[in-house]
Amino acid sequence: MALTIQGYAAQSATTPLAPHRFERRDPRPDDVVIDILYCGVCHSDIHQARNEWHNSIYPMVPGHEIIGRVSAVGAQVSKFKVGDMVGVGCMVDSCQHCGACHAGLEQYCVEGATWTYNGMDRRDGLPTFGGYSERIVSSDKFVVSISDKLDPKAAAPLLCAGITTWSPLRHWKIGQGSRVAIVGLGGLGHMGLKFAKAMGADVTLFTRTPDKEAEARRLGADHVVLSTDPAQMKAVSRAFDFILDTVPSPHDLNPYLETLDIDGTLCLVGLLEPIEPAVAAHNVVLGRRSIAGSGIGGIAETQEMLDYCAEHGIVSDIEMIDIQDINKAYERMLKSDVRYRFVIDLASLKKAA
Repeated sequence: MALTIQGYAAQSATTPLAPHRFERRDPRPDDVVIDILYCGVCHSDIHQARNEWHNSIYPMVPGHEIIGRVSAVGAQVSKFKVGDMVGVGCMVDSCQHCGACHAGLEQYCVEGATWTYNGMDRRDGLPTFGGYSERIVSSDKFVVSISDKLDPKAAAPLLCAGITTWSPLRHWKIGQGSRVAIVGLGGLGHMGLKFAKAMGADVTLFTRTPDKEAEARRLGADHVVLSTDPAQMKAVSRAFDFILDTVPSPHDLNPYLETLDIDGTLCLVGLLEPIEPAVAAHNVVLGRRSIAGSGIGGIAETQEMLDYCAEHGIVSDIEMIDIQDINKAYERMLKSDVRYRFVIDLASLKKAA
């Protein structure tokens, strides 16, 4: 029978998140039922809850950085058992037969991945609901294992912020001797610093805030460049092989392109809106530079990333909150007042609203 679930939902683009009861689908033979312990709060949760991407489905239960314990498995599930610590990220299904899916790149599914929330289940056509809730049901192919070497609270943001930065760094083969710059020090940027440093790169942070140097160095930066200082920017002309740009709002790419060496790549992972101002073509042509993008990561590489984090002691820097404080957390996120990811303790759902 269907599961009645307690969670928090947005009922419209202009109403605060509030308690909401809804039904999860009946578990299928290939499903894993997960009691949610923790859920990270991603900036895209705000975009979606407030319909800033103009595709929101209400009521909406956000959350796609989910950690929990398996409470039941379907008859066809062999990879997981009751009691396992597991995670669910941004996707809960895909077509599983296109070229992208066969390549382990389910996020680029030709038919479109089924998103963990604000999506439609491709088998029954019902809306999907995310991790701001007590329980979730997912196909076993989209569930990942969480090592007991990882703090499960601090591992939650790895399911989005982690894989979003890991995937491009791996794809562009960042390693010993790579010269990497990270633009922005937020939920994504702080993970980019940690991963690039662990991979052996020489790591620079671009920031607009002068007082972030000590914090950036703690997280793995070898150098810090104030991007609003023309002299500092000129000093790093043609200095980088790869730039990971984590900024989620439109900004000028031209100054950063000038810091790429020949054949360098600037990869966007935070921006979905149009690029403004326009890119000057000479900043790409005169240096054979590339502007690229990358979206989250496939399930196999997400597991690879989690295993790497377990072996290297890498997790997100987090601030724990109760679900009742989610609207305050959204306002603080908009002011960049979090270091560096809020994580909801879902045990708080049991508190009186």
